[in-house]
Amino acid sequence: MLLLQFYKMRVDMRDETKEKGLVPGTLHMLILKILALESMHGYGIGMRLEQVSKGVFQVNAGSLFPALRRLERDGLIRGEWSVTKNNRRAKYYSLTAQGRAKLKRETRDWEAQTTAIARILQASLGEL
Repeated sequence: MLLLQFYKMRVDMRDETKEKGLVPGTLHMLILKILALESMHGYGIGMRLEQVSKGVFQVNAGSLFPALRRLERDGLIRGEWSVTKNNRRAKYYSLTAQGRAKLKRETRDWEAQTTAIARILQASLGEL
């Protein structure tokens, strides 16, 4: 029974990741980067991720808003309620100094990892 639940959870996670195109574990870093560019509300963050990725990354509200709550809880972003251009209340998020430092570290780590992966993928037997 437990094994069946674990398998179903893994399938659901795989389908969710496949649908969105996100590499697992990158959502927080991408949100931090979007907020490093400008403060915005949650819906705007999701739209900007889709826009900048040219439609490759589509983050649903069920993933985005829990991620925003975790980032806020951890002191990496700050949220303030305000009125939107459409005269609606929304929580606008901005990056904190701690969030900026975390983004810098994660970006450096991500670049090192992707460079290493690219080297591995481009390797040929003659180069080894």
